[in-house]
Amino acid sequence: MALVIQGFGIVLVVVGVVYLLKPGISKQIAGFFKKGKLIYLAGLIRLAMAVVFLLGARECDISWVIIVFGVLFLVSGIVTFMLGSQRAGTIIDWYQRQSNILIRVIAVIILAAGAVIIHSA
Repeated sequence: MALVIQGFGIVLVVVGVVYLLKPGISKQIAGFFKKGKLIYLAGLIRLAMAVVFLLGARECDISWVIIVFGVLFLVSGIVTFMLGSQRAGTIIDWYQRQSNILIRVIAVIILAAGAVIIHSA
């Protein structure tokens, strides 16, 4: 399970690098999830990640870090469903209007989170 968690960390690092180099891709992906009810797919992905992180935390070197990320994924998945597609769409609209500098700052945070997950798993 620790390898799966490290895999998620690697994916986050790659996503962070891509968003850092090409911030427009981040806005396009956000737009994809805004269509119809696809925002619920994002919520399901977050909930699945939460389950993996919370169940696999015991096998990781720094388990409390993995638990914290698991809880964050759990909360964000639940909030996604609570917001609903219309309100989530409003948030995505706001995100898509942001400058590339802010998107790059978010990309660095994503990249750092992925690195911490890799190190902790």
